[in-house]
Amino acid sequence: MRRQGRRASIVLETAMWIPILVGLLFGMVELARLSYTYYTLHKILYTIASVLANGQAVNFCDSEDQAITDAKNLGINGGIEGDTVSTQPIIQGLTADQINIRIERFNRESGQLEECQCSDTGCDASVGGGAPDFLVVSLPDGFPIRLTFPGLTLDPIPLRPQIRIPYGGT
Repeated sequence: MRRQGRRASIVLETAMWIPILVGLLFGMVELARLSYTYYTLHKILYTIASVLANGQAVNFCDSEDQAITDAKNLGINGGIEGDTVSTQPIIQGLTADQINIRIERFNRESGQLEECQCSDTGCDASVGGGAPDFLVVSLPDGFPIRLTFPGLTLDPIPLRPQIRIPYGGT
């Protein structure tokens, strides 16, 4: 009799712990997916920033500049259009429109980094402006990722990685 009671309590305890263990497993998997997505986005933005910071004759004041388009395609797809590299995005749902490129210059008077204006005294190379000091590549609206847990509906989490590197070198 005592043996049956012990066996029943083991079965009951196991039944109580299984949902908790399954929830922890799902949580670990989703946390790993979130981390992977964030660091992959970070690497994509770093690739874009690095290519543009080391590029020649990039006109940051022209959003249609071919060098900017090529750098975004390289980061998003792993290759430039026309390459033999896959045209599938590395992260599904990431588009070039989501990526913001900002040029900054150090203001000696305020001691702060400020957005470099597109003018002849600013950073517009097409009208004789100088080079920026820093390049910032970011996802200002964030890249939404939705965590999935059985039985729960969660709002998407906007991932907002940002890269700032010196212009002319990484």
